[in-house]
Amino acid sequence: MGAGRMAGGTKAEPRKTPRAQSVYRALRRAILEQALRPGTKLPEDSIGEELGVSRTLVRDAFGRLALEGLVELTPNRGASVAYPTLEEARDVFEVRQALERQVMLSLAGRLSPAEIARLEDHVRREQDAQGRDGPESIRLAGEFHIILAEISGNALLSRYVQEVSSRCSLILAVYGRPHSSECAVSEHRQIIDALRKGDAATAIALMEHHLEAVAARAVLAPRTPDDLALVLKPYARSEGLIAP
Repeated sequence: MGAGRMAGGTKAEPRKTPRAQSVYRALRRAILEQALRPGTKLPEDSIGEELGVSRTLVRDAFGRLALEGLVELTPNRGASVAYPTLEEARDVFEVRQALERQVMLSLAGRLSPAEIARLEDHVRREQDAQGRDGPESIRLAGEFHIILAEISGNALLSRYVQEVSSRCSLILAVYGRPHSSECAVSEHRQIIDALRKGDAATAIALMEHHLEAVAARAVLAPRTPDDLALVLKPYARSEGLIAP
């Protein structure tokens, strides 16, 4: 079988290449950190030019992000950052509660020292980001939940938690009050402690209270999109797509 081809003679998917991964990561971070805000139009040619890549790689990244609910693809109208409705927001938070309850049940009393160290290191990064970078703080807070799901070892559960966590970031970008990470950091530490002790009931109660507080920040406060060129440059540089 020739290089770059899969069984059946079809070309390997663009997403398998390092450059494709970089495009996907750059756009995903820009969305989760609310640099690309809900409703922002995403023209393939402009984004390809800003990231220094082909439209094919941009289109592939859009497809992956659409599966995560971060991008909307509309026939004859192209792509845009997803703009969740209030009804969708309620559904997402309801599903997230159920999924993260299962994560707590899966992890209580089963965390290894290395896994605890990984979680605590992440919370330290959250602490460092407090008061310094609001968008980074929001992204790190969401990643804490994704790491917990990854550690559970349940690939399907991990995938679903990543999707709903990402969608919650969009919801808060549209409807949220200003983010305060101070409570999130202390609550994350309490959750780790309960899981370390094997106290599933406390871990579930802490997680439910934590997610209810996140949902309570959602209020109607739409924002307008920003200029793509200004928004994407730092993300393109961080992924090595363009020169510093």
